[in-house]
Amino acid sequence: MNQPLTGIRIVEVAMWAFVPAAGGILSDMGADVIKIEPPTGDPLRGLQTGGMGTDAHGSVLSWENYNRGKRSITLDLRQPAGVAVLYQLLADADVFLTNLLPASRRRMGIDVEDLRPRFPNLIYALGSALGRHGEESEKGGYDSITFWARGGIASSITPDGTPEGPPEAGDFPIGPPGAAFGDCASAAMLAGGVAAAIAQRAITGKVSVVDVSLLGASMWLLQRGITQATIDNVPKYPRPKREGGYNPLVNTYRTRDGRHVALCMLQAQRYWPQFCAVAGLAPDPRFETAALRTKNIAACIAALDALFASKPLTEWRAILARQDGQWDVVQHVGELKDDGQVQANRYLQPVNYGAGRKLDMVSVPMQFDGAPLPAKPAPDLGADSETILTTLGYNEQAIIDLKIAGIVF
Repeated sequence: MNQPLTGIRIVEVAMWAFVPAAGGILSDMGADVIKIEPPTGDPLRGLQTGGMGTDAHGSVLSWENYNRGKRSITLDLRQPAGVAVLYQLLADADVFLTNLLPASRRRMGIDVEDLRPRFPNLIYALGSALGRHGEESEKGGYDSITFWARGGIASSITPDGTPEGPPEAGDFPIGPPGAAFGDCASAAMLAGGVAAAIAQRAITGKVSVVDVSLLGASMWLLQRGITQATIDNVPKYPRPKREGGYNPLVNTYRTRDGRHVALCMLQAQRYWPQFCAVAGLAPDPRFETAALRTKNIAACIAALDALFASKPLTEWRAILARQDGQWDVVQHVGELKDDGQVQANRYLQPVNYGAGRKLDMVSVPMQFDGAPLPAKPAPDLGADSETILTTLGYNEQAIIDLKIAGIVF
């Protein structure tokens, strides 16, 4: 089993989803991720939102997915004795991973300026809302407001003509497609930055501060539209109308049974004749060339709408498989577990908790040597506190004293 970060130790002081999800990725990649939680636990442990909550065993799905494979120790970092334990953990750690706000980090003595002199070889990895610089650098955020709303994604996919003013039913800008959608995208970027910093330290000896923000991540995903908007000098880049494009073979069509097929045949003229032949579209002089199809785009899309509406999805699967152009079915999330490619590549894997308890979790998308990275259960609160403290040299009485003082749960 190839886990490229085996031997790397990461200490995480973070909550909610963005940065913990990055820690989960790094854990799957083999790093020993020690998650430090306050005695009350990461508040994500009790979060139920977006129509998503727990499984039959009471597992909080957000917690399990984003904190997979870590070890948990509870420390009250508001007390100097708790920070002292953290410093001991950092003494032989490779990475410190956090999303605490700057004021909290300074108050606890764990900001960059606090840790760099003490631990010159420690990579400091920070997940923020709006970046380390600027007037709002101390402000917090969440994926739904910072990544999705402020980052321009909500506006870019909300149809033009949505009424201004107090919204009525159906008038709201389109929201995220799922819980922690922006957090997970941003987490992958932060995990990649951490891996790059580990490689840089090994090759050059340089130790970096890695920073990924929700705002920066959202802009990266929307970069093409943002560049276009700056060229056109418009506040809102207009979303192209379905009938206002250039190529009818880059579009989505509804089948007779209410499903949808997405086409993405960018080389329009190359694929058009074969597509028409297998799909049964009658020759039409208005659609013979790419230029003519663009000129008559509304009529061409209307013809394809009628064509796709004439047959159910099962027939379209067989028809489109006989031509070379690129296409796929618009799937529902509940169908992915039955997708042959998902099964063949183990993009969804069972995580066994014992006693008949199992969760199917999505594999980290990076694979090494053709195999998926293994996922392990997320830890119970403070499950590893005593083991970790013992490793640091605390004896039984010292651990009891920490518990009595409320520093360790």
